[in-house]
Amino acid sequence: MPKSVIRRWLPTPEQVRANSGLKILGTLLHDPNLFHLNRHSVSVAFAVGIFTSFLPLPGQMLIAALLALWFRCNLPLSMALVWISNPVTMPAIFYSTYKLGAWLLGTPHTDFRIELSWEWLTEEVGKIWLPLFSGSLICGIFFATAAYFSMQAVWRWHVIKRWKARLEQRKT
Repeated sequence: MPKSVIRRWLPTPEQVRANSGLKILGTLLHDPNLFHLNRHSVSVAFAVGIFTSFLPLPGQMLIAALLALWFRCNLPLSMALVWISNPVTMPAIFYSTYKLGAWLLGTPHTDFRIELSWEWLTEEVGKIWLPLFSGSLICGIFFATAAYFSMQAVWRWHVIKRWKARLEQRKT
């Protein structure tokens, strides 16, 4: 993956450190590995961001940031990829992961309506949390692994393509 394309979309380390919401992390943000753009940091960031986007939990960006700190991968990229599960895609993602979890656990599929109320949260979530969380973990692990190896392959392909182009330039 060309670094210039990724750099265009990501904030600089200074912009991230200046973010008031991330001040609680203190000097942890001074690790230069959190902002490197190399094959390993980008591949792990893709895995972290995509895995976190499948978690049916609030605070996905915070979870992705903590995982990026733990795995020492590209912090802005892992946090940006969490937005795969946005308000438009979230219903389809979580309904699919619920169906997968229910199928794998052998639990009967329960019909439910999503309402934004405390009553619905206390009554319905108790019925669907295990299939939803199980399916989300399985999908998260699967797609994170696929993203990791895909980014490794794309990055390697791009490097080999550039090497071949330089060799052709030298011959002429």
